[in-house]
Amino acid sequence: MRALGPEPLVSIVVPILEEAAGLPGLLDHLRALPGHWEVLVVDGGSRDAGGELAARHALAPSVLGPVAGRAAQLDAGAAAAHGEALIFLHADSRLPAAAYSSVTAALRDPRTVGGNFALRFDGADRFSRVLTAWYAVQRRAGVYYGDSSVWVRRSTYAALGGFRALAIMDDYDFVRRMERRGRTRCLTGPATTSPRRWHALGVPRTIVAWVVIRWLYLLGVPADRLAGLYRRAR
Repeated sequence: MRALGPEPLVSIVVPILEEAAGLPGLLDHLRALPGHWEVLVVDGGSRDAGGELAARHALAPSVLGPVAGRAAQLDAGAAAAHGEALIFLHADSRLPAAAYSSVTAALRDPRTVGGNFALRFDGADRFSRVLTAWYAVQRRAGVYYGDSSVWVRRSTYAALGGFRALAIMDDYDFVRRMERRGRTRCLTGPATTSPRRWHALGVPRTIVAWVVIRWLYLLGVPADRLAGLYRRAR
């Protein structure tokens, strides 16, 4: 394994699809984030000019696309990245201020292959607090998803073959394979993400949707069928 330099590069891959409204705020956040970063924005075919907006931003990220499908977007960003580690960041999420030092410290342990960040759903309301607490319970059981900003050592990503082209659960599938590959770490923070996708369901139905869809996936229900259930749940 190659030794880390004094300030290793970490690549942040951001898949977007119709995210122009919130994208400037994310790029502003990343521009101000301490660390030695490169940012790659991968457009999934947006009709709201999100890719053009990213290309004009002062952060000057690499902009790729259009690439159809979230897994393909993540893989395209990883293929173009140069960092020792990759962070896959949703457009409605934010990394903690110490993200860079946390990731690079974890990389110094050769047994650590990747992980995620402790997650807080953004908002002071009861809905966000309950989702945050439930997510922490799941993480202790080794269950986490892309909204918690999954990160991985570049060599591990390559060994795993990247993300599989699934209609849903591509992030969970990747995490399960990464967990079997070696030690993972949930880095402190927390990172934050928006609960916007789940507000209409409320807390009970959101948690049921998470649990039911995951178990159906583990029981072998095809991802294409689960995608329809996920859309109805939301």
